[in-house]
Amino acid sequence: MDQIKIGKLIAACRKEQGMTQAALAEKLGISDRAVSKWETGRSMPDSGIMLELCELLKINVNELLSGERIMDESYDKRAEENLLEMRRQVEEKNRQLLRLEYLVSLPTVIAGVIMCFVASFVEMPAWVRIVLIAAALVMIFTVAFIAVGIEQKAGYYECQNCSHRYVPAYWQTNLAMHIGRTRYMKCPKCGKRSWQKKVLSKEDEKQ
Repeated sequence: MDQIKIGKLIAACRKEQGMTQAALAEKLGISDRAVSKWETGRSMPDSGIMLELCELLKINVNELLSGERIMDESYDKRAEENLLEMRRQVEEKNRQLLRLEYLVSLPTVIAGVIMCFVASFVEMPAWVRIVLIAAALVMIFTVAFIAVGIEQKAGYYECQNCSHRYVPAYWQTNLAMHIGRTRYMKCPKCGKRSWQKKVLSKEDEKQ
């Protein structure tokens, strides 16, 4: 999606409706700075207010996401293109979150193991040894909780029994047995437990 193009459409439609940035922002319950960022292509409207924004600008969501007015005969094609583009963007965001999980957790775990190794084999006062081991364990467990939170929010888990894809609660994810990103959990749809793999999209691309 071309954010610059979308921003220009928002600005043009706002002016057509005789609204200032401040007036549009007030109707949406946001700051006029947010509207300014949209119109300059520095950010996109949140999905939660897109429908209300389109109603105020007298356009539809597909026109907003395309950054231009759409003729009736090309509406269906553009709608499909926009949905596919949104899906690609969501999947890429999930990939970035999962990469972040590794970037956050791996260095911390390695550092914690090194700290424990040093505390175990290097001569030092007992209180220093205890503090070092305690600090390493606190660091590892804290990052583990953060990493699970990142993994839980990025993408979906797929039930191996009914193929239902869903986002489990944080504590369900945290307390589940796991091998890498595959976790043994209960499916909310079929009620059966299975080793559920992490997937990036809600829909199966093969369907």
